[in-house]
Amino acid sequence: MKSILIRPLITEKMTTIQEKNPNKYGFIVSVDANKIEIAKAVKEKFNVDVVSVNTMKYKGKRRTQFTRKGRFEGRTPKFKKAIVTLKEGQTIDIFGEV
Repeated sequence: MKSILIRPLITEKMTTIQEKNPNKYGFIVSVDANKIEIAKAVKEKFNVDVVSVNTMKYKGKRRTQFTRKGRFEGRTPKFKKAIVTLKEGQTIDIFGEV
């Protein structure tokens, strides 16, 4: 079985979203996972009720490295971000499992 939830999203932007609405949590998820699979994975892992899931897909950025032997071009990996809204009054302890 594929891993749907890769890691929690802990950034400045996500913390400001959580301060305004404490029921929202962010995760980096598998690129081919859909909203239903994400909701099931969060429910199974954290034992909470999911109200809604918003997803965003990001392309990898182009990166160039200059070395003595020449120039190398590549891309960072693509990823998918999910913002999960939980039922009122429920929380997830992200730092407790680390």
